[in-house]
Amino acid sequence: MSSRDVETEAARRRTFAVISHPDAGKSTLTEALALHAAAIGEAGAVHGKSGRRGVTSDWMEIERSRGISITSAVLRFEFGDALLNLLDTPGHADFSEDTYRVLAAVDAAIMLLDSAKGLEAQTLKLFDVCRARGVPVITFVNKWDRPGREPLELLDEVEQRIGLRPAPLNWPVGVAGDFRGLVDRATGDYTRYGRAPGGAGLATEEVVPAGRAAAEEGKAWQAAQEELALLDEIGADLDDAAFRSGSDTPVLFGAALPNFGVRALLETVRALAPAPSPRPGEDGTPRPVDAPFAGQVFKVQAGMDRAHRDRLAFIRVYSGKFERGMTLTHAPTGRPLVTKYAQTVFGRDRSTVDVAYPGDVIGLTNAAGLTVGDTLYARGPVVFPPIPAFAPEHFMVVRTRDNSKAKQFRKGIDQLDAEGAVQVLRSDLRGDQAPVLAAVGPLQFEVVAHRMEHEFNAPVEMNRLDYTVARRTDPDSAPALARLRGVEVLTRTLDGSLLAVFPDKWRLRAVEREHPDLTLVPLLAAGADD
Repeated sequence: MSSRDVETEAARRRTFAVISHPDAGKSTLTEALALHAAAIGEAGAVHGKSGRRGVTSDWMEIERSRGISITSAVLRFEFGDALLNLLDTPGHADFSEDTYRVLAAVDAAIMLLDSAKGLEAQTLKLFDVCRARGVPVITFVNKWDRPGREPLELLDEVEQRIGLRPAPLNWPVGVAGDFRGLVDRATGDYTRYGRAPGGAGLATEEVVPAGRAAAEEGKAWQAAQEELALLDEIGADLDDAAFRSGSDTPVLFGAALPNFGVRALLETVRALAPAPSPRPGEDGTPRPVDAPFAGQVFKVQAGMDRAHRDRLAFIRVYSGKFERGMTLTHAPTGRPLVTKYAQTVFGRDRSTVDVAYPGDVIGLTNAAGLTVGDTLYARGPVVFPPIPAFAPEHFMVVRTRDNSKAKQFRKGIDQLDAEGAVQVLRSDLRGDQAPVLAAVGPLQFEVVAHRMEHEFNAPVEMNRLDYTVARRTDPDSAPALARLRGVEVLTRTLDGSLLAVFPDKWRLRAVEREHPDLTLVPLLAAGADD
């Protein structure tokens, strides 16, 4: 295949994620997007109703039982002439780190807002990550079928709080909770929506002429027209260059559960989200999309297939054509890697992939030795910048409940460490039998305990440590830090970093004040750059 063919295929791809606060409807929107692209037969529900199946992207048992997303899933589907790769991110705040890794692998993001709540804490954190990584953002105001705030008020909040200039592409007829339909600002067309039974199928859509809409919708139509005139007057139109540079955000309204306005969102992703572009290597040199194959591991996940107990490394393709069976070089070690088992993933379901292009996500099965951030390439050595780990704020010592399960215990802890499900810290003092688990939020420990018992048959007990702050240090400073009261120095297994942990920020400040010569470097905070 010629470089022009690779460029043509890359130009079709749109690789994006959905970011939101918990319970804003992210998994529901993900499912609705896939439904509109005819990738699934009917949409699922996070909290299942009788006769309605669960969400495709929430495949882990603990996710289905609790109705939250705690892993990242990859959904791939065709929409018109575009191929969409949707990376579903965890909605729970404790899993910000997994979301950060996903945002390192996308070219755009949909920022999902609850019409009643607007911008919330987790959304703000994740937007900061998008801004730091230069990821353009499309805003979708969800749940317009339920009582909520005024649309102009929501736009003002976006501009005032995060500095994005909102540019509505459509406008709701009817206040939040009395959703009649949407007016397309570019064409003036009014689309009225009707619910499918249970919301599990495509919503009905009817394009209604303006004269008839004015007669039938009455005051709701009049109010919408007045607001649209105001938007025109203030020049709230989208500047494509400003969107790509991260200063403008196109805004759409809708309701994911009954599938209102979802098709318009898909059309916007296809039309506006950037296609894959040259990716800078660690040395700052951009790698063209038509260069030989290169990609980066952004996620490792085990337990997706209980029958095979395998381990899947998710790789974002940045350049060239991937062909199953090709031999790649593992950049960190220089060792060859044969890609015999390569797959595409749709929720928990998989299919063998023979070829992939820039923007695609492929899964390599049982690729031993691959960890998050690793670069793989075919020809022309390249190393992409590493994906930083978040600063942990919660710490637990973990031990097996049954010493006869020591082998399974070590295997499980090593596997969860490689996946990035939790950070594993060790020291000579504690030994391998009692590693320290470090996490952004406490729910990560619950997930670890659940998976250790059900996937690795090694039930564990955990004991909380009174640390809340971590800083990176170096071999010269580590011995002095370890001798200080309330300070412990541990080695992060995954990358060998030395971390000094403290009970609170006041103890950290005291150490910094009394020992200014010691190395204490802040780690990546949740939603801020390192």
